[in-house]
Amino acid sequence: METFIKIRRDLHLIPELGFQEFKTQAYLLDYLSNLNQERLEIETWRTGIFVRVKGQNPTKTIGYRTDIDGLPMKEDTGLAFSSIHEGNMHACGHDVHMSITLGVLTNLVNEPINDDVVFLFQPAEEGPGGAEPLLKSDEFKPFKPDEIYALHIAPEYPVGTVATKPGMLFAHTSELFIDFHGLSGHAAFPHLTNDMIVASSHFITQIQSIVSRNVNPLDSAVITIGKITGGTVQNVIADHVRLEGTMRALNEEAMLKLKNRIQSLVNGFQESFQCKIDVDFGSNYYGVINDESLTNDFFDFARQYDGIDVIECNVAMTGEDFGYMTKEIPGMMFWIGVNSKYGLHHQKLNPDENVIPLMIRFITDFMKHTVKA
Repeated sequence: METFIKIRRDLHLIPELGFQEFKTQAYLLDYLSNLNQERLEIETWRTGIFVRVKGQNPTKTIGYRTDIDGLPMKEDTGLAFSSIHEGNMHACGHDVHMSITLGVLTNLVNEPINDDVVFLFQPAEEGPGGAEPLLKSDEFKPFKPDEIYALHIAPEYPVGTVATKPGMLFAHTSELFIDFHGLSGHAAFPHLTNDMIVASSHFITQIQSIVSRNVNPLDSAVITIGKITGGTVQNVIADHVRLEGTMRALNEEAMLKLKNRIQSLVNGFQESFQCKIDVDFGSNYYGVINDESLTNDFFDFARQYDGIDVIECNVAMTGEDFGYMTKEIPGMMFWIGVNSKYGLHHQKLNPDENVIPLMIRFITDFMKHTVKA
């Protein structure tokens, strides 16, 4: 099992952004080339990889997806194997995901089960979204499974904990980019300008009422503006401001309400502030909705597994494009504890590597179980 901890560290060194995972893809392909090729069918798609491990007497195809991209952020862990790609980091645990996946894949090559198992090494989960175009690709069609599984690290849980729930696990999400265009000029003559810092500030305040006054209180939704860019110097009125944010909702109707209200506000602000405003909702992720039957079977198996503690968790506002897969294919996702002081997308995230051998054994045995289910 030390092999897969080394693999995790190798991959942690080379985080790459969505659809730029060239070194990562090459590393994975090199590893796969050393396995028994008679049991494998391998196909690439952009920077991703499809791998079929052939079963002995298949009656169905089981799918397992792992994400492979990193995040555009500077690492601050101090680890000996910290990222060598300045400004990029595996801060969401995808290096751990990949090493676990390779371990399970290797076990099933060496000790095949009856059914085929398709492993999807998916690029661009963090953005701009790889799952939806992957599902639509011609390369995917012969690999499409009958059911599909995935995991995600959870820093807040101890190693040995798995957590999930039937139904919605992760929210529907949408990016939000808004550009305000006005007229610049000297700060001493505001009446000759059209100040976009003032306009955008009013807009940020106004959109806070959307969730509290336009969304059903029984529905959960979030609008967050995480970045503001505008202006050039303290005594020049800004003619351009860009807002960047995210929206989350637990049903499609609430997400549509958020988008429609933002567009309505934009139309009103253009008139009241005499400016031009462009809105881009960017990448949209469908919510992860776990199949009830598959999830209950997973619970039954995990609760009897030595060394595993099972939690039925609450729905999270986290976004995950695995939701596109559970929309098309019966499937489920679960959290795995990694006991990190720092959370997801934190520059000091450091998962406990003891989770790797444990999850390789657990998921391998679960794959064997699904043949009987």
